[in-house]
Amino acid sequence: MKKQDRATEIYNRLKKRYPAPTPALHWSTPWELLVATALSAQCTDERVNKVTPGYFRKWPTIADTAAADVTDIENEIRSTGFFRNKAKNLKAAAQRIMEVYEGEVPASMQELITLGGVARKTANIVLSNAFNIHEGIAVDTHVKRLAFRMGLTKNTDPTRIEKDLMPLYPNEAWGDINHCLVFFGREVCPARKPKCDICELEDICPKKGVK
Repeated sequence: MKKQDRATEIYNRLKKRYPAPTPALHWSTPWELLVATALSAQCTDERVNKVTPGYFRKWPTIADTAAADVTDIENEIRSTGFFRNKAKNLKAAAQRIMEVYEGEVPASMQELITLGGVARKTANIVLSNAFNIHEGIAVDTHVKRLAFRMGLTKNTDPTRIEKDLMPLYPNEAWGDINHCLVFFGREVCPARKPKCDICELEDICPKKGVK
């Protein structure tokens, strides 16, 4: 099966499993999604969802985070791991949004990646879900693993993987393919012991790297 045909069939089957995929992170504004996504690095969505309600009670607006003491932010997000770096980046991002973008989360890749701690993955998630703008495909550990296993890329660098995936799917599907691969990676195709015996993609998956 050609790569393009396999990619299309993967998407069609996963969309039957996840007909309306949305982020597992809880959010209601672009800023809340940006914060939650930043906190999710090296942390589970479940843990982030326990932390963010308290965070936004203390600092409900971007201006509040910009003015917050970084030590207080550290203490609030400590359980998400790497809390010092995350706190520094959140405060820096909030300050730049207030100073440069008039208090509104910018809605372009070029602007988002100028914010503290925001790289392409976070920017893609915010753009796709908060603004319905698809400038790329967010590549996290699940997308990286499944794209390789399913023979959609030979690369291991997230930026190169993203460039390999984008031509395989229509622009309007870029957000959904991220969600589908993330959920499928958690439920069926984890890093260790993928459940190939119950996988609906088993007949078309080359299982690269699977022993």
